[in-house]
Amino acid sequence: MNTKTKIVLLGLVVALSACQSRELTTQTSFLTGWKNFDPKTTNFEAHAGNFSTVPTGMLEIPGGSFTIGQMDEFITAPRNSERRTLTVSTFYMDKYEVTNLGWREYVEWTAFVFGRYNSEIVKATLPDSSVWREEMAYNEPYVANYFRHPAYSFYPVVGVSWDQAMAFCQWRTDRVNEKRLIDGKVIMPLPYDKVGPNSYMTEEEIDNFLKNNKNHPEYAKYEKVAVQVPASVAKLHGYKGAEIAAENANSTMVTMYQLPYEWVRDQFVFNTEKYLNSNDYNPTKGKGARKDSHGEDRKINSSDGLLVIGFRLPTEAEWEYAAFAPMAEEDNYGSPSNGKIYPWSGAHPRDLSKKSKGKMMANFVRGRGDMMGIAGAPNDGYVITAPVDAFAANDFGLYNMSGNVNEWVLDVYRETSFSVMTEYNPYRGNVYSILQRDEQGQPILTSTGCMAISFSSENDKRNFRDGDITSRIDTDYPLDTVGLTEEQRAEVKLDPTDILAPHITNTTRVYKGGSWNDRIYWLNPTTRRYLDQSKSTNTIGFRCAMSVLGDDAYEQNK
Repeated sequence: MNTKTKIVLLGLVVALSACQSRELTTQTSFLTGWKNFDPKTTNFEAHAGNFSTVPTGMLEIPGGSFTIGQMDEFITAPRNSERRTLTVSTFYMDKYEVTNLGWREYVEWTAFVFGRYNSEIVKATLPDSSVWREEMAYNEPYVANYFRHPAYSFYPVVGVSWDQAMAFCQWRTDRVNEKRLIDGKVIMPLPYDKVGPNSYMTEEEIDNFLKNNKNHPEYAKYEKVAVQVPASVAKLHGYKGAEIAAENANSTMVTMYQLPYEWVRDQFVFNTEKYLNSNDYNPTKGKGARKDSHGEDRKINSSDGLLVIGFRLPTEAEWEYAAFAPMAEEDNYGSPSNGKIYPWSGAHPRDLSKKSKGKMMANFVRGRGDMMGIAGAPNDGYVITAPVDAFAANDFGLYNMSGNVNEWVLDVYRETSFSVMTEYNPYRGNVYSILQRDEQGQPILTSTGCMAISFSSENDKRNFRDGDITSRIDTDYPLDTVGLTEEQRAEVKLDPTDILAPHITNTTRVYKGGSWNDRIYWLNPTTRRYLDQSKSTNTIGFRCAMSVLGDDAYEQNK
């Protein structure tokens, strides 16, 4: 055996050693030697390595360190983005802004499930189309058509508040998890046909339902509502007594009763938190139902690795990091000092390649009154918003991280946020939230069947709504103080570090990115502005994010 052969064989041995399975496994306890997944013992389920695929519509953004904040700012602009080096962990982020079509899916689902029972729930999901209305402009076609007309299906949804965006994230989480459980044969598909417009009960069924749920406080208040429905409809749905009533009646109409709204909410609406935390919510099991140590069916829990942990808005740090895509740059993490001012890896708003002939790289206002440039010349070509895929993606593959619409982020606004935030996964929020429970310890449900949330007391030491003493605010008054008395206005504190700031409260949220109606200054991802979380405009949209669990280094090298 010659030397060369020995070297090759040695290399193979090293390679094979490196490919061997890791010492830590889930089959046998590394601590006690007992076998896991053994029904003769505790049947301990030692799940590990259940990494979910990237959620539909999202991209994986690899974590890293970067420099947040601006190097230079306009004198007249708010100086609120002090530069700091920070680190964010790996996360998922929507490839595009949420579109009108995507939001219509949310509205139509809500209307189908709740529309006949609670119109207020449906109204709460609708974007505010009046944001397009101006006193001195004819924008009525946008008021009437921007959200609903198919011509704008793939345009970003606007007129949604921060509160609405967060509610959308919750709805999306529940629909994705519901599908995952159905696809995994853990639960049967929920019978949405029974909550549609032709869903009714006979009087006997209503009476039995109320009898069996007499202890439910909301059911106790229910009043039977009789309606006339076609006998064919009653027969189609197979309700007891429908056929007999149809045969004996001279009329084609049959008396039925509307389903109680609370029953529809509790029985037919899948909610992730309710599924994990409520004892009385247990959808019909499918063939893939899990077994506990006693052989009984159990619900999926977080250790099974099947459910997504939840969609949300990105934090300000995550959003700015994703916009710059610094990990894709060879220079000093893509800092503006090295020429990267915008998400498309350059210092100029145009694509300077010969092929593009100077095409604009984003949708924004070029100058006073100039929304789209001269006809026939290289320009952005859109007078208001543009389709979410109209411009080139950045180095992470994300579209429209500058221009088109500003985007809500998770953070509460404070001028001094950057100077006090932690260096790892920085986020400036409000007090911690906890689930509300009744006297029996059961979670309390909202009108849509979600888990009700309460917040820690103001004396809770974990309260980081302010962070620094100089911007302390001890009021719940809204951002708009027009209707307040002089005494009330005096209690509303200003952020003392910003002489141009309006009243900053605990509901003031950050938005970033610049829009179709903004000058180029705001297209730099480091710029930041704010608005009360209950308000909306025709220039603010959003996209969802989701945390990635596990070791980032392992995820990248698995």
